[in-house]
Amino acid sequence: MQTRIKICGITRPADAVEAARAGADAIGLVFHPPSPRNVPPDQAASLVRASPPFMTVVGLFMNADADWIRRCLDTVPLDVLQFHGDESPEFCRRFGRRYIKAVAMAAEQNPGAYVRRFPDASGFLFDSHGGERMGGTGKTFEWSRVPTDLAARVILAGGLTPENVAEGVRQLRPYAVDVSTGVESAKGIKSADRIADFVRGVQRGEAG
Repeated sequence: MQTRIKICGITRPADAVEAARAGADAIGLVFHPPSPRNVPPDQAASLVRASPPFMTVVGLFMNADADWIRRCLDTVPLDVLQFHGDESPEFCRRFGRRYIKAVAMAAEQNPGAYVRRFPDASGFLFDSHGGERMGGTGKTFEWSRVPTDLAARVILAGGLTPENVAEGVRQLRPYAVDVSTGVESAKGIKSADRIADFVRGVQRGEAG
């Protein structure tokens, strides 16, 4: 199975175009003001307009109130919602969109028990964040902690780079991988060369 690739924390139209050109399947737009990769809804809408067809657009939220999420949905044509905070299953499903639930692998919790609380999630993004941090730390976690019974719902994130993603793909055979910091030249600014190298790293992992 081909490993899907998401380039997260897109802030510039050119980076969305480069992600598609390199072979990425999805881009992530951050709607969390404390993040250096946050984009206001109007700016996010322009990023989506710059993206080519068949690119999945994922909107990231962390402990946001429902009115803010609805405002973003009214302005930005998001395909999937991604929740990075303490959102309940009921909250995640109330917007009528497919959703991904991030699993904070730095938190003191049983990841298997946590994912069972969200039976209708389209996928689970295993990231190295914890507490009030939503990711983008550039740090990895122990990949062996990812539950092995999730079939095609595992999205590996957290400290992935062009240099280590092949090994992550070889070890876990995830449905998808998600990268932000690992393909940046500065916070929120993606490097076309590192995006291309990341995609090649995924392909090496698939072949290994």
